[in-house]
Amino acid sequence: VQLQAFGGGLVLAGGSLRLSCTGSGRTPFSRLSMGWLRQAPGKAREFVGGIRWSDGHTSYANSVKGRFSISRDNAKNMVYLQMNSLKSEDTAVYFCAADYGAYLPRNGRWDIWGQGTQVTVSS
Repeated sequence: VQLQAFGGGLVLAGGSLRLSCTGSGRTPFSRLSMGWLRQAPGKAREFVGGIRWSDGHTSYANSVKGRFSISRDNAKNMVYLQMNSLKSEDTAVYFCAADYGAYLPRNGRWDIWGQGTQVTVSS
């Protein structure tokens, strides 16, 4: 499976941005748990949010709860991260990741990684 993330850019604090990630490969996209992680300069990569393939359950980091929302469209092999009320501390490279398991690895090991897309929030 290959993942490609896109949709990053420069946005003012308080604004919104939607990231997208498309997957392609032999494993049905609907059987992949999908996640978004981010890495800010000088910081460790951290889990942002994810959605399980088994039941559609979503999970978020405390820092983005209520502001970010993850969704998926299996028919289009797409997963989205809607980011609202963006803050300067949300500035990071955002990565799309996938896992074959029914549960989200969160800050553990994900099976597949896409390339990152830069999100810069200007205050």
